[in-house]
Amino acid sequence: MPRCKNCKETYEQYEFNNKFCLELDCQTQKALFKLRKIKKQEQVEWKQRKKEGKENLKTWEDYFQATLKVFNTFIRERDKKNPCISCDKPAGQYKLTSGHFHPQGTYRSIALDEDNAHGQCWFNCNKNKHGNITEYRPRLIQKIGLKRVEELDKRRNEVKKHTIPELIILKQEYKEKIRILKQQEN
Repeated sequence: MPRCKNCKETYEQYEFNNKFCLELDCQTQKALFKLRKIKKQEQVEWKQRKKEGKENLKTWEDYFQATLKVFNTFIRERDKKNPCISCDKPAGQYKLTSGHFHPQGTYRSIALDEDNAHGQCWFNCNKNKHGNITEYRPRLIQKIGLKRVEELDKRRNEVKKHTIPELIILKQEYKEKIRILKQQEN
């Protein structure tokens, strides 16, 4: 014979899969148990509706910023062992940031271009010297070549705006690239 979930006494089961006996206190506990289960299910459903609502309210800018954040993480991971692109300070002696040659706020068409972003020391070059562009360009030419820098200069003036599905795909691609870089490191 089963034992009551509330009073722990044995009882004769009157319903299939019933966990409470017929005592009044036990039946009250059974009702509370069902009520908690219903409330928990309502909370799960509310969280799902809330998540969907937030997703529906996202703008293009929200998707762009989320993708840019993952892109910048990829650049930092890719260049963490390289010296600063602007001042050649050795790796590990500075806080690394993703320094864009052409500012990503102004030139959105190449903000997510790997030729446009490289590891840079955050405080000295990126923050205090606004990217240290005069030192950045010669080292960029040395790193990727004059032809690619000239192509980058041409692409910066193109009117190209990624669609939301493209941004979602790019974000996933950069997450995968980060995962691969971290695996190679280990």
